[in-house]
Amino acid sequence: MNILIAGLGSIGRKHLSALKTAAPEACVYALRSSGSSPAVDGVSSIMSVGELGGVHIDFCILSTPTAIHLDTFRQLLALKCPILVEKPLSHLLSEASEMARLADESGVTTYVGCNLRFLGCLRYVREHLHRPGHRINEVNAYCGSYLPEWRPGCDFRKVYSANANLGGGVHIDLIHEIDYICWMFGLPATYSRTIRSSSSLEIDAPDYACYCLDYPGFCASVILNYYRRDPRRTLEIVWDDDTWLIDLISNTVSSALSGKTLYESPLGIADTMDEQMKYMIELTQTGNKSTNSCSDALEILKICLDK
Repeated sequence: MNILIAGLGSIGRKHLSALKTAAPEACVYALRSSGSSPAVDGVSSIMSVGELGGVHIDFCILSTPTAIHLDTFRQLLALKCPILVEKPLSHLLSEASEMARLADESGVTTYVGCNLRFLGCLRYVREHLHRPGHRINEVNAYCGSYLPEWRPGCDFRKVYSANANLGGGVHIDLIHEIDYICWMFGLPATYSRTIRSSSSLEIDAPDYACYCLDYPGFCASVILNYYRRDPRRTLEIVWDDDTWLIDLISNTVSSALSGKTLYESPLGIADTMDEQMKYMIELTQTGNKSTNSCSDALEILKICLDK
């Protein structure tokens, strides 16, 4: 199996680690942006897809900075193989729409990587949402953590997350929460949002986002921020007879009324990268329909970016 990774920054290396776990025998090529990029053990660096010659690539991983996704995507499409696109598609809706159009026209299978779909506690909730005789009244998702601690040793103001022109901003950087709500409940009938940058971080990219997604019978709220010093990533399902408390960090589901643990797993968010890579390999080998194509992901992105 031959795999091409475009972009070997922090997220690209996470994909590489997952790939080595899922397919240790794979031959890995990396499309680099500079000839001076540091070498990586077990990876062959190239500067253009033309350097592959006659090598057949089984699938590609697009993990370049968000702001250059479209340009890189065009290059990878020429290989006519499945592509795993790191979320989000783009920081611009026009470019995301173009990526979806190009993918549809080419017939290339695409999967936009939203790895929280592979987290056990969220999969448990999705599988148990339809409880006969029980109604959902409210859903609340929250994700807050401290951006300066995301990448130790780096000036957080210089990383893409903090810079709007690089595709940063909590509203799309943490699109996972919007994605898994729509994965569970479908697209909302209507929605509203507040997105702003006014915290003590003093960055130009949005550091706070609040969404209200309107579904028949209930509303789902989503709050995201970059400035919370005590990390919290939770989901609440408020039923008519109970409240489920889902902690994504501890990977647990519990009942607020009984205190009973409904689901728990020693695996964490980091392990979802391995599960996602297994899914991508399976998708490539079976030719099954992607569960989150560029066209699917575009609809989610519209909630974050559409005017």
